[in-house]
Amino acid sequence: MAKQKNIVELEDVVVKFVGDSGDGMQLTGTLFSDTAALAGNDLATFPDFPAEIRAPQNTVAGVSGFQVHLGQRKIFTSGDMCDVLVAMNPASLKANLKWVKPGATIIVDESAFEPKFVEKAGYKTNPLEDGSLESYHLIKAPISLLTKESLADVDIDKKMAEKTKNMFVLGMMYFLFQRDLDKTLDFILNKFRNKPEVVKANQTALKAGYNYADTVEAIVSTIKVGSAPMEKGRYRNITGNVATAWGLLAAAERSGRPLFLGSYPITPATEILMELSKHKSLGAKVFQAEDEIAGICSAVGASFSGSLAATTTSGPGLSLKSEALGLAVITELPLVIVNVQRAGPSTGMPTKSEQSDLLQALYGRNGEAPLIVIAASSPANCFYYAYVASKISMEHMTPVILLTDGHMGFGSELFKIPKTADLPDINPPVAKPNEPDFKPYRRDPVTLARKWALPGTEGLRHRIGGLEKTNINGTVSTDPLNHELMVNIREDKVMRVANYIPELEVYGEESGDLLVVGWGGTEGMLKSTVGRMQVAGHKVSLAHFNYIMPLPKNTQEVFSRFKKIVVCELNNGQFVKYLRMTFPEFKYLQHNKVQGLPFHIKELTEVYTKILEDK
Repeated sequence: MAKQKNIVELEDVVVKFVGDSGDGMQLTGTLFSDTAALAGNDLATFPDFPAEIRAPQNTVAGVSGFQVHLGQRKIFTSGDMCDVLVAMNPASLKANLKWVKPGATIIVDESAFEPKFVEKAGYKTNPLEDGSLESYHLIKAPISLLTKESLADVDIDKKMAEKTKNMFVLGMMYFLFQRDLDKTLDFILNKFRNKPEVVKANQTALKAGYNYADTVEAIVSTIKVGSAPMEKGRYRNITGNVATAWGLLAAAERSGRPLFLGSYPITPATEILMELSKHKSLGAKVFQAEDEIAGICSAVGASFSGSLAATTTSGPGLSLKSEALGLAVITELPLVIVNVQRAGPSTGMPTKSEQSDLLQALYGRNGEAPLIVIAASSPANCFYYAYVASKISMEHMTPVILLTDGHMGFGSELFKIPKTADLPDINPPVAKPNEPDFKPYRRDPVTLARKWALPGTEGLRHRIGGLEKTNINGTVSTDPLNHELMVNIREDKVMRVANYIPELEVYGEESGDLLVVGWGGTEGMLKSTVGRMQVAGHKVSLAHFNYIMPLPKNTQEVFSRFKKIVVCELNNGQFVKYLRMTFPEFKYLQHNKVQGLPFHIKELTEVYTKILEDK
């Protein structure tokens, strides 16, 4: 009979599942996250996996991981150091031990720690036996062996039995966190409905892991994380890529323009293409092109025909799209370009996240080709910034680059699903049939946007293209003064968007000793660190940017109220260069990280403390 376990109540917990690429850690982490969400926890996740399709087994380079930060309060980040680490082999333990808190719980598959695998991971001695893990609560469970034993009466082969060990360890985690099995049992049933033996194997392994954790003496206590206070509404755990796709769909519905996506698959942006392909019933048209250039060119053509046109990519693909981006600028057509950033240059590290494409987004085109640049800052708000990017692009008749990143695209958080009717209106300037005195480059005097004349509309025959045109009439022109005029108008049109975006908000006091400046996907970690320093009594505030070109109108005024400014980026200093060009009167300190990894609260706290102490 199992002994009663102690219950430890925690405000928040960081859990990480790690193993070989084929061990199912991404699925395990996702199911654990979904169950936490259903239990009322707020959460944020961070998948971390190798770029190789099938990395070498039992090597550090082949380790795949999934981190979950859950809590009974608002969660802004996927967490720093782990409270619980589940390691399925020696390599995954070695690769991730540096991210584990002293005293944390480590659950390992003891069956995988054979001498040859221990040596292959780079250990000289078995870490489960040499005392190197004494500062942790180590739970050694023969997970692989126990999984196979639990499936002795199930008619499946050894290979399939081995694959279900992730369900066994998930069952252990459900016991440890006092979670219900029912939702995951239903998921298994629905996913493998046509394979009854696979259903039985996975469900059996899940229950066996739960029962094992209930009886094993090494687990002396369970963890309780209460429900987080949330607004009433309908929620789901959503990744940034899915949220981006939904934002585009909502913008199409609200604007009355059909959605067209022309894209080429590329990590980490492909899931946007995949998600939109599921929604043909909502009118979405999705074209998987043969290359990046074809993807954006098809989108430019769709925009000319009157669609809300979008293309999705990552840094290498954005490079290839640059010429067609210039075409969208000179034709003054709406187009949303989603760049899910990853580590570069060239192919770089495809599955690792960086903020390294900002200067490319701002300036990476030939000629004077200004466009709007917006950055999302969390998986959930990818929805809203995809919507806003679509709204601004159509209403101002100019391309918009939306920057997300791999961390946001693959990561997830809870998302309160809004009603489309509650979203801001989108009013594209579509020209009416037989509009009096229609000219292709006649402009709104306030926004400078030209009318969107859809092909085939009676009385609106016109010409646009890659050659420079005369203002108003749109005839081909090589006149130098007209070219200068058109270049200035296109730039002025982009800069006037500053009148239609929110002013920069400050998190914390409106003035103080230090202003932390960030942009895009670093917001959660910067906000968490600044919040802790404020509680400790420091006069530190945060100004985080989502609107980059143009910048909010009050940016200069906000900067002027602080003694010191530090710009934090996951690159070598691209935003700070832009700020130095735009507002050279300020002195900018900077903290940069280019490791394909997010910031950590500990490192940021040390940086800010040193800046405050320096006279």
